[in-house]
Amino acid sequence: MRILDLPLKAVWYLMIESGEKPEEYRKITDYWIKRLAKCKGHNSHDKTGFWCKKANCISCVTRGDGFHQEEYTHVRFRYGYTKRTMLFKLNSISIGKGNPAWGAPNHEVFILKLGEKIK
Repeated sequence: MRILDLPLKAVWYLMIESGEKPEEYRKITDYWIKRLAKCKGHNSHDKTGFWCKKANCISCVTRGDGFHQEEYTHVRFRYGYTKRTMLFKLNSISIGKGNPAWGAPNHEVFILKLGEKIK
């Protein structure tokens, strides 16, 4: 089991906890590429096992032809930086526009689709 740990602001944590929000968003930045993409921002077959089409990973990700998601199985959300947590299966990580009512900006982001709640 490979778990992605994410702290959340109270409003988003409570929406996910209630089942109202079935996905979480992260900006497409170098930081999140390093956490969510297999290539970690490197364009090297030796390091990744596949060839990125461009050296600029952000460009690959936003075009949709170079993103290979890291193999997380679960995501654990933290209520801020407290001990309060909840664990979900992670169905997929994709790129697209999310729901603004759920905190998505008006541009493409990483979308973490949640599965069943574990605890």
